[in-house]
Amino acid sequence: MQRGLDTSYQQWPFFEARHAELAQQLDAWASAHIGHEPHGSGSDVDAHCRQLVQALGEAGWLRHAVGESAQSMDARAICLIRETLARHSGLADFAFAMQGLGSGAISLHGTPEQRQRYLPRVAAGQAIAAFALSEPQAGSDVAAMACAARREGDDYVLDGEKTWISNGGIADFYVVFARTGEAPGARGISAFIVDADTPGLTIAERIDVIAPHPLARLKFEGCRIPASCRVGEAGEGFKVAMRTLDVFRTSVAAAALGFARRALQEALLRATSRQMFGGVLADFQITQTKLAQMATAIDSAALLTYRAAWLRDGGHSVTKEAAMAKLTATENAQQVIDAAVQMFGGLGVVSGQPVESLYREIRALRIYEGASEVQQLIIGRELLKALKA
Repeated sequence: MQRGLDTSYQQWPFFEARHAELAQQLDAWASAHIGHEPHGSGSDVDAHCRQLVQALGEAGWLRHAVGESAQSMDARAICLIRETLARHSGLADFAFAMQGLGSGAISLHGTPEQRQRYLPRVAAGQAIAAFALSEPQAGSDVAAMACAARREGDDYVLDGEKTWISNGGIADFYVVFARTGEAPGARGISAFIVDADTPGLTIAERIDVIAPHPLARLKFEGCRIPASCRVGEAGEGFKVAMRTLDVFRTSVAAAALGFARRALQEALLRATSRQMFGGVLADFQITQTKLAQMATAIDSAALLTYRAAWLRDGGHSVTKEAAMAKLTATENAQQVIDAAVQMFGGLGVVSGQPVESLYREIRALRIYEGASEVQQLIIGRELLKALKA
């Protein structure tokens, strides 16, 4: 076991023996093929991301992100993989997660033909997937979506924009959500598979963020696709999107755990080696107190995360539990990483240092796939729903 890294949580009753074995095998693979690289490093992020997708596919890890049905998707395995990859490399975690999220709608609602055409290539790392839901004026409020798809004979024609699309610019296909008008609000949205080379789809803008990864704004102008590219029934796109997010929202919490565990590991090593006033930093009670707070924050988040994954694998609805996990894990990880940076002092803000990279990596997780404030609304809504029931 790596110094400073506690893996005893893998023996919790949420898991089966195969889960701990999976995590250990991946950790060994990642150490050999990825290493503890600074998160978000590299001048050509697109090329690096493509290489990671290919490597993850060839090694067989991506098959865990892709399922033939909702029942075949192992949320606990997905979470353990994301946590382990995040501890090694934020971009490796991103590469794995987006293959799952980008193809998740096809796994859950795709026709046999759609599954056969896309999923094997995604699992093998031969095709890069993307999930296109957010718009300039419709992020958390999906019902405000303006991108539209009108039916013309055997085709649909898409017009509008999508933004903050992960893998935008390098994806081979996008699962796009557009208003089709069967009903007002969220009930009139449908999902479509749009290949990246489809005429009328352009990359309008590449977006740079503090933890670099492929991100773009997409534009659809008279983008014509066959009706056979629709995923699920017409008007049920919102349901498709929410079911997909329910699977992968818990895994965002797991990625936050991976970042937090790496930060605690770095902090422990720093505290026990940094010479100070005739001893080391760890000798001071204030340091020991901070380490205790960090470890407790990680374990509390881990319990919520793996409870949600365990419940989901047991066939239960986890809308509330996934929101609790995502909220707690991302907020706690931000605090843990901030404490680690503080413990490193000036070295903690030097570009390329692991804790500095982690500081940039964690910030986005409190926003994407539902900001912390939205998770609180979801939890409150689910509590009231249960009371009425």
